[in-house]
Amino acid sequence: MASAKPLDTMDFEQLPLVADLPVPEQQPAPLPVVTLGARAGSAAAAAPAPKAKISLPAPPEGAPAYWAEACRQLVRRDRVMKRLIPRFAHLALQPGGDAFATLARSIVGQQISMKAAQTLWNKFARLPARMAPDLVLKLKVDDMRAVGLSARKVDYLVDLAMHFTEHRLHQDDWQGMSDEAIVAELMSIRGVGRWTAEMFLIFYLQRPNVLPLDDAGLISGISQNYFSGDPVSRSEAREVAEAWKPWCTVATWYIWRSLETQPAA
Repeated sequence: MASAKPLDTMDFEQLPLVADLPVPEQQPAPLPVVTLGARAGSAAAAAPAPKAKISLPAPPEGAPAYWAEACRQLVRRDRVMKRLIPRFAHLALQPGGDAFATLARSIVGQQISMKAAQTLWNKFARLPARMAPDLVLKLKVDDMRAVGLSARKVDYLVDLAMHFTEHRLHQDDWQGMSDEAIVAELMSIRGVGRWTAEMFLIFYLQRPNVLPLDDAGLISGISQNYFSGDPVSRSEAREVAEAWKPWCTVATWYIWRSLETQPAA
């Protein structure tokens, strides 16, 4: 699926090709484990979690506060996570960027490859003295078009900047808002769809339990890691992710990492 590309906090590299929230005091009971290659809902899909303990290193500096606990729980519940997390334990979601730059970068990178997105962003970012909504609104349309932005993307960037300068977004309230409330608010911006809003939840707000079912990389990774490459429906992907809750962000991030070792699609 063609969709917006990675956000500012990703440097276009935290996604594969294609919140600081506290750890809950009470964790849910272990859920069924989905085995590699088993169709969701089949007898083979619900298997006891492996009993062997895995010692995980501390997450790298900058990882969200919940990351270590999430990894410990995921390797106990899910056979694929038991394999992937130790393999990529030296990596973790990293913070970065500000809200405006994060969303602006997502708009710039829509419908193009990661390499093209990075190049286009670099050109656009040189136009204002710094990447700020008031300065973007002062840019000339011709100058924005000259660096390679389409007329539609220019319109989207202007609308985004106006949302910030006119205080239409409740940035100060985001930490206390639900994921869905933030998604709904962000989708009021032209050019920001659900996928972009969910990437914002993951990479900017670092919410721990985001499951971006519209992400082609996630669906591909679930197919390769859980269904031996067979096509996967959204409902099957959602069923696999039941074992990930309340850490769907962390599991999704490691699914993305697993794709980096696969042949490019």
